[in-house]
Amino acid sequence: MLRSAFKQTDQEIVDFYARFNSISIPGVPKFDNHRVVDGQRLIVFLKPLPSSSEGRKFELRSRVIGVYDKGKAGSVVETETVFSEKGGDDYTRAIGSAFFVGQGNWGGPKGPSTPNFPPPEGKNPDIVHVTQTNRESAHLYRFAHPLWSYTCLLTPSRLNGDYNPLHATPEPGQSMGFGGAIMHGLFSWNTACHALLQSLGNSDAANIREFQARFAAPVRPGDKLITEAWRTGESKDGWEEIRFVTRVDGGKVVLSNGRALMRCSHVKSQL
Repeated sequence: MLRSAFKQTDQEIVDFYARFNSISIPGVPKFDNHRVVDGQRLIVFLKPLPSSSEGRKFELRSRVIGVYDKGKAGSVVETETVFSEKGGDDYTRAIGSAFFVGQGNWGGPKGPSTPNFPPPEGKNPDIVHVTQTNRESAHLYRFAHPLWSYTCLLTPSRLNGDYNPLHATPEPGQSMGFGGAIMHGLFSWNTACHALLQSLGNSDAANIREFQARFAAPVRPGDKLITEAWRTGESKDGWEEIRFVTRVDGGKVVLSNGRALMRCSHVKSQL
């Protein structure tokens, strides 16, 4: 079934490029979706999700926040998505940016500068977490259940419908200089969130308020990811700021600008 679905012989499969090429933004040139990667993502957990959807209706409200011209490097499209109960409360708010490689210099605004959250200098990390991927990881992530992770709910990926061939076949990645297929950026993003919640929050989703990171470099299937996190001791309204980075073992940083707001527990869950 997975094989035939990937070959697009199943009616549920979406043509990724055709779907996104149908989206237009007034006053902005048409970008080539064959050359797009994740830029940065933030999710804010406003209210716990209900344990049942019985008798409830939910909705996603999305809007474009801004489109920014970064010159020769490319362009950034920033969006906000809110998940809420229809006519009721908001549960989560996610802000993400898509980076269109080499598609700048069209005369658009440069956009605001983003705050930086570097790890503390001269301090050993409070936690170190290792995730080993394999050659099949991108495909497995693509077909996993859409509620595999609470943090995935509002973050488009193969996990819940991102069929970008960049994560499945070598040709798109080769054309973009990555050398072949790459892992979903949100795989690294979500596994880093899981590492923080497991190690510092006792695997209780109520112990995390915000989570964000910048996608700094691609991850290849088979890479080993190492996440290092630091407690800052700085708190606001009961939420402590955590800084983190994720790197490929022996190589580049793949998640930078990592920051979370958490209620830290000293009990480490095995979940």
